[in-house]
Amino acid sequence: MLQWLMSKASALASRGKLSILIYHQVLEQAEACRPGEPDAMQFRWQMELVKKYFTPISLPEALDKLKTNTLPANAICVTFDDGYLNNLKVAQPILAELGIPATVYVATGFSAGANMWNDRLIDLIADLGRHNIDLSPIDLDKVTLKDADQRVSLIEEAIGKLKYLNLSERIERIDALYSLNEAKEYARKMMTPDEVKELYNRGINIGAHTVNHPILKVLDAEQQISEIRQSKEILESWLGKPVLDFAYPNGVEGRDFDEDTVQYVEDAGFRSAVVTDWGISKNDSSPYKLKRFTPWDKDASKFQLRLVRNLL
Repeated sequence: MLQWLMSKASALASRGKLSILIYHQVLEQAEACRPGEPDAMQFRWQMELVKKYFTPISLPEALDKLKTNTLPANAICVTFDDGYLNNLKVAQPILAELGIPATVYVATGFSAGANMWNDRLIDLIADLGRHNIDLSPIDLDKVTLKDADQRVSLIEEAIGKLKYLNLSERIERIDALYSLNEAKEYARKMMTPDEVKELYNRGINIGAHTVNHPILKVLDAEQQISEIRQSKEILESWLGKPVLDFAYPNGVEGRDFDEDTVQYVEDAGFRSAVVTDWGISKNDSSPYKLKRFTPWDKDASKFQLRLVRNLL
């Protein structure tokens, strides 16, 4: 009954409003040190709820309907950032089974097998075979690794130390961390060019997410333009099709990108760009600042309530 009432409320509140969900990974099995990433079972019930109570549409269709103010009630898009292999292996089959379209924004620089810096850091700290770690390369202490909660807190602190460094320094410090702790690289998590094309051929819209996933605002104009344009050109060479949609890395307006960045994206020939500021988009919203939010709830009623509250 509660879910029915919430669906009716959202239908009334959602007229002319577009919700966009943002995911990164969908894990085969839950991982204690990645509590924000759903596993396949959780993602399935979330998508079943989206299918039942909302109107999932593709991002290109949503953009067209935003322009003409013809969005259906409870319109919602599903998006993924970064280009994880499990988007293809785990998420896409669930989406296909339920008939839900999606967009995946790919950071092209990780297509040769390297993992993103944050995943390298998480893998190292989350490794249950490791009981001690020296974090001095990122200005933290030597630590005895204990339970998952302690490791998650340490991961959050460590990521905060590195997130806003320039790209080369970020990589240098992670490399030094691996060297000091005599760590080997973990299994690749990102899609190859062929896997990105396979995902596209399965009906998933592909967007660009820069080459190296930097915080764009910390780069100069030339570097920003290069990251934005090269990611588009690389993806188009893989797919043989235009790539028209973009996601700002990290994606908080003002902190991670500014109006200059928005102009660089538009000048590069993209038709849309998404942020990570929570909220909805309407007919008068900029197509280069489409809002998104992350649905982290483990309970179905709370998940649906969050979707409804986002519309208000």
